[in-house]
Amino acid sequence: MSLFGRPAPAVPSPPVLSPTLRVLIGLAATVIALAGLFFARELVGPLVLAAVIVIICHPVRHPLERWGWPSWAATTGVIVVAYLILGVLGVLLFFAGTQFVRLVADYTDELQATAQTVVTWLGSLGLDQQASDAAASALQPATIVNFIASLGGTALGILTALFFVLAYVIFMAADGARYSRAETVFGAAARPTVKRFRAFNTGVRRYYVVNASFGAVVAIIDGLALWALGVPAPAVWAILAFVTNFIPNIGFVIGLIPPALLALVVGGWPLALAVIAIYCVVNVTLQVLVQPKFVSDAVSLSLTLSFFSVIFWTFVIGPLGAILSIPLTLLVRALVLEGDPGARWLRWLSGDTPPS
Repeated sequence: MSLFGRPAPAVPSPPVLSPTLRVLIGLAATVIALAGLFFARELVGPLVLAAVIVIICHPVRHPLERWGWPSWAATTGVIVVAYLILGVLGVLLFFAGTQFVRLVADYTDELQATAQTVVTWLGSLGLDQQASDAAASALQPATIVNFIASLGGTALGILTALFFVLAYVIFMAADGARYSRAETVFGAAARPTVKRFRAFNTGVRRYYVVNASFGAVVAIIDGLALWALGVPAPAVWAILAFVTNFIPNIGFVIGLIPPALLALVVGGWPLALAVIAIYCVVNVTLQVLVQPKFVSDAVSLSLTLSFFSVIFWTFVIGPLGAILSIPLTLLVRALVLEGDPGARWLRWLSGDTPPS
């Protein structure tokens, strides 16, 4: 009681945890969660890939249901479209892989001659023998064949993962019909959560539409340019350019190295430099300067976060993380930031524009 008979104002109790301690606990929980993802990456990768494919194909359901198709038939339509996407990608990658193996066999002598030329050039620059041997061994046919053999083991792992992806697609497509009724079942209470995940699904679709569009343009231009220059198997390198376009920021470098190396083997430095120049003009302009702006606008992610997410998710779940990096980052933001009103500044920092 106060001196005037009025109750004294309540003194707010101090927080149980200090802000610093809350941050440390959050970081510790994050490290534990990421460690779990790292050790379970062979299970998580196919699961996320299947989820992304179903999210992309799910809108197929809506016109089918408007046309009077039953729910099971609309679900079947989603599954068929998803399997068609996986089938087309599988055929393209199989064609590119087999053609690449054939090229190595056909140009064995040229690869050896190029390796010797590189050794001589490095020697003229005064580099030591160890550096010369390392550069030469990288161009030896045996080294490339061993690399392809390792890719074969990776392909076997991919086929195993593909089995799980095909199964996940069936189950997720069926569950998608059920989850779409959440707002009807739970009413206004479920509306904020449903809105968040609808925004996430829309961002994933926009991201892959933008990437597929730019990837197709880049692949066609690169393929035609390589064909005009006389570089062998231009279709293979066009497919590689299309696939690597789904790796933000650094994909064009991965897609450039094989055709530039082959151009060096068959046409020497002039042809290799011509290939590099074309890729720099076309791929850097479209993939590095123009496309990131469209991606940033489509998914509301900052350019820095988009680039960092490739490295981060590749480290966490392996090579598949490079392709799934943007959807995974969007998912983390939807789960962690968008449900917390106090995290509006973190959302803004990530590139989002929170509602006022």
